[in-house]
Amino acid sequence: MPIFTPGRRWQPAYSPFKQETLGHRLLENIEYAIKGPLFGCRMCGNCMLQETAFICPMECPKGLRNGPCGGSTPEHCYVDKTRPCIWYKIYERAFKLGREEKLLEVLPPLDWEKVGTDTWADVAACVKKNGTSKVLKSLILDQGENRYKTWDLIFRTVRQPDWWQGDDQYHAPAYTEPMSNLEKAFKEGQFVVACEIAPPLSVSTKKLIENINLVKPYVTAINFTDNASATPRMTSWACSKIAIENGAEPVMQIAARDRTRASLQGEILGASAMGVRNVLAITGDSPVLAPTPRGRMDINDLDAIQMIWILRRMRDEGHYLDGREIKFPPKFFLGAAAAPFASDPKFQAIREHKKVNAGAQFFQTNLVYDIERMEIWLNELAKRNILDKVYIMIGITPLKSAKMTRYMTQVPGVFVPDPIIKRMEEADKAGNALEEGAQIALELITKIKGYEKQGIHGLHIMPVGWEDIVPRLVTETGLLPPGFAAPQPIPEKIAR
Repeated sequence: MPIFTPGRRWQPAYSPFKQETLGHRLLENIEYAIKGPLFGCRMCGNCMLQETAFICPMECPKGLRNGPCGGSTPEHCYVDKTRPCIWYKIYERAFKLGREEKLLEVLPPLDWEKVGTDTWADVAACVKKNGTSKVLKSLILDQGENRYKTWDLIFRTVRQPDWWQGDDQYHAPAYTEPMSNLEKAFKEGQFVVACEIAPPLSVSTKKLIENINLVKPYVTAINFTDNASATPRMTSWACSKIAIENGAEPVMQIAARDRTRASLQGEILGASAMGVRNVLAITGDSPVLAPTPRGRMDINDLDAIQMIWILRRMRDEGHYLDGREIKFPPKFFLGAAAAPFASDPKFQAIREHKKVNAGAQFFQTNLVYDIERMEIWLNELAKRNILDKVYIMIGITPLKSAKMTRYMTQVPGVFVPDPIIKRMEEADKAGNALEEGAQIALELITKIKGYEKQGIHGLHIMPVGWEDIVPRLVTETGLLPPGFAAPQPIPEKIAR
């Protein structure tokens, strides 16, 4: 186990992708001989120990470089339960050292041309560029802020290449008129309701279209998942296109797990050209949740925050990651996932803050069954002064059985209080579990609506195959959209 980085090494060090000179190979071996035992270094070629409390984030099985995933826990990594969540450990140490604000800097993805090579040569080159004697004099003789500025000048230049230039500042959208009906509803002050529909498992779209038409009058937008649980289904962009054709507004999910930086940029152009105006960027579930044979589980090319950073710059600055100009940039309202119960609320608030700074304009949260704990998370967001910079939709899934309730307690990032578990178990025995699940959902929605003036702007219903419940939940809680018109019954002959 590395001395300063808890947890065993997930993978051995990378090897360079090109032939190196003897001098470079020697320097690489020296750096690895020192940083390997100390930090579990994998020789990623872009060291970030300065910003991550001297715990290497490459110990994360997903390779996440900007914070934990939505499944982080204090106990263990959900991908590999034999080891700790490395990002939870980074947060713990950063708070102890008073360095938590360092975690807000948006860090770049790996430059695979540099992977397997040393970082020390880059540091030395930067020192030389700024004057070796000047830098050493400042580091030795200066105190406080002056010394820090010199230190930061060197290491920030190394970790933030010209093609990335990440920072820790808030980046507001560069446009004023709403990009979508969803954004328009938020800006008008509506308490917005969105609904999630799972994409079909085959090419048949009959049930998908039926579900779209069923919920369409009751919600502002419909979210389509992107291979949830790393299990293949119809793509989110295809479902989004079908929704548009049927008069509904989609929220297209994009999971980093299945994207390279090239495919991400190409896909957003295509989606925007098809009329998709809402995009939700998520890291995505690990393939450990998928059926076998499982895909690559050791690293993502991008994480959600890096995706948000890239997408915002494509839209607002009109250029690709490589710097090329986009003559007609994509247009979209950019969202992200939030997880109130994934870890310590103050840790999670930093993760959410970082997403907002990077460009997230709305959040769809993981499932909420505990309103008091949700309020604690909301208060932590308020302390970070970001509630006026992002629209928040709270996630709700109506429970259908005691078995489903017990399963939810095992889902990473979800917490179900004991009283709800007990209610569903008793209802199961009495044979009225569906009705009890509906009543619990109605109660939760009513409580969530009470936070409308306190940072909550809407509801995100995830019915998990129970789309028939959506009209009832929206109607009985008084959340029908403005101008609601009851759908006309479909003639029996056509319905067949």
